[in-house]
Amino acid sequence: MPKRTTHTYSSEDAAPDGPESDIFVYHCKYCSSHVLITDMQLLKMPKRKTDNAYVLDKKKHLARLNVAEAGKVVLKRGEGKLERQFRMNCIGCELFVCYRSEEDPETAPFIYVVDGALSSVSAETNPQDAPVPPCISQLEGGLVQVAIEVEDRAQRSAITRVNADDVRVTVAAPAARGEANNELLEFMGKVEDLSAREVYEKLLEAAQP
Repeated sequence: MPKRTTHTYSSEDAAPDGPESDIFVYHCKYCSSHVLITDMQLLKMPKRKTDNAYVLDKKKHLARLNVAEAGKVVLKRGEGKLERQFRMNCIGCELFVCYRSEEDPETAPFIYVVDGALSSVSAETNPQDAPVPPCISQLEGGLVQVAIEVEDRAQRSAITRVNADDVRVTVAAPAARGEANNELLEFMGKVEDLSAREVYEKLLEAAQP
């Protein structure tokens, strides 16, 4: 089934006035996919008290989104109040990045950007400035745990992608005879005795399209 994506163009869908107008491009912190173009820095936007999300007023600011619709979620707030969120995920890694309070993306006046989900820095080009994704975690005793999705019987052994949910690895050996596990252990052994940050940067360097 094809994935439904949302490309939202607001503020009359017009280019900013003049060559000196500020444009800010924000990427998913975990996979570097382009998510938002706006004319105001996120850090200067007001924040919600309930969840600390940035409030982007589409009537005042440019808001161009490149996201996937993730459906409606109903949350319980204080004093028995219910809040509807129509959520949007990063297209690259399906991480929850923003939401709106109305179903129609064209008429919703505000976009709420999840605190910590976006960055003006590309993780792939500047891994030292991006947070370590949830799929790579530091355990007690200095051990590092990595969530891995494996595809066996591939043409080559390679790290093909690092995103929020997992590290995707292809191995040439078949899984049925256990050869794939041995090949994977040998392949991932190259990142032993490193911190979670160092593992993340090594995996990004090794990732092949």
